[in-house]
Amino acid sequence: MNEIICPNCKKAFKVDEAGFADILKQVRDHQFEEELKNRLDLADKDKESAVKLAEANIKNDLQEQLNNKDKELSELKAQKEMELSKKLAEKETEILQVKSKLENAEVEKKLAVTEATQKVEKERDDLANIVKIKDTEKQLLEKSISEKYQAELKEKDAIIKHKDEEIALRKDMKLKLSTKMIGETLEQHCETEFNKLRATAFQRAYFEKDNDSKSGSKGDFIYKETDEVGNEIISIMFEMKNEGDETAAKKRNEDFLKELDKDRNEKKCEYAVLVSLLEAESEYYNSGIVDVSHKYPKMYVVRPQFFIPIITLLRNAAMNSIQYKAELALIRNQNVDITNFEEKINTFKEGFARNYELASRKFKTAIDEIDKTIDHLQKTKNALLSSDNNLRLANQKAEDLTIKKLTHGNPTMKAKFDELNNEL
Repeated sequence: MNEIICPNCKKAFKVDEAGFADILKQVRDHQFEEELKNRLDLADKDKESAVKLAEANIKNDLQEQLNNKDKELSELKAQKEMELSKKLAEKETEILQVKSKLENAEVEKKLAVTEATQKVEKERDDLANIVKIKDTEKQLLEKSISEKYQAELKEKDAIIKHKDEEIALRKDMKLKLSTKMIGETLEQHCETEFNKLRATAFQRAYFEKDNDSKSGSKGDFIYKETDEVGNEIISIMFEMKNEGDETAAKKRNEDFLKELDKDRNEKKCEYAVLVSLLEAESEYYNSGIVDVSHKYPKMYVVRPQFFIPIITLLRNAAMNSIQYKAELALIRNQNVDITNFEEKINTFKEGFARNYELASRKFKTAIDEIDKTIDHLQKTKNALLSSDNNLRLANQKAEDLTIKKLTHGNPTMKAKFDELNNEL
């Protein structure tokens, strides 16, 4: 144990080796710090003295250099003043010479300026006159263009007004047209289209308005055609229907089929055709020739553009059976007993009608395909060939129909024909 005396109270106290070593360390550290601080203070004082000494030396050197520069500047200034005095004397001489020249040039300049001013003023006056003329021409041109534009505008307004009045008049006339008048307009169209071809394609055809209303109703037109000896080839009852865009009650094609079938039967026509512009948005009726024989026998609905084609189609089909019709007319004129004869005729007609219906459907398919696109030409060709094949079959059936076949199983008719042969 070590004994330590407090410097303040003078009392002694004991500490172990570790405590004593710690206290000793603290004392040593404190002494080291005081000694380090003293040395740093001395170093700072030495440094400050050295700086002051260096500043004094630098200041003396700078003062000496400054004095030398002042001396040099004084000498240089004296030299430059002498050179400047010399040059100023030379410049004054040159200035006097230049002034003399300037005075002479000023006189010449005034004369030139006067001439130039007069010339410029003349050119200015000329330009002012030209500008004035151009302004006048511009005003006249603008006035002319404005008047022309106003005239054209008035003319266009008058044309537009006239067109508007004409459109309004047309609309007013269309609104005032009754359904009957519109229908008559369609009738006139069909009659005109037929008359265009009457002299060349329908020389022996009868196409006139149906004026017989004894039964209480009548169709619009009756078409009939006969051969050279007066045998009827074909007969068609036509009905034309249309309505204005503004009519309140919209009719349907089906509303007129029953009456048309009645007119066909009463006037003893073979076919009935409704030429119609009704149901303009219907894809069914817009497809071309529409066969409605599933509702009424031998009846068709067509648009006006198919008016001539339906006549041609039915007429060409009927031409294939003209020989049969001629023979039938001859037999009827001879008052021959035709028991079972009508049954065979009907059988033939039904077979012919089936072939014709197939041909008609194929024909309609061909028209539809042609209307759709040129890319379907091959399909159209097949449809037309199929239609031609059915027509050929129908023609073969017509050609195959002979008197011998018609009299087969009918002793009465056989005897009549044998009698005719014996007479010949």
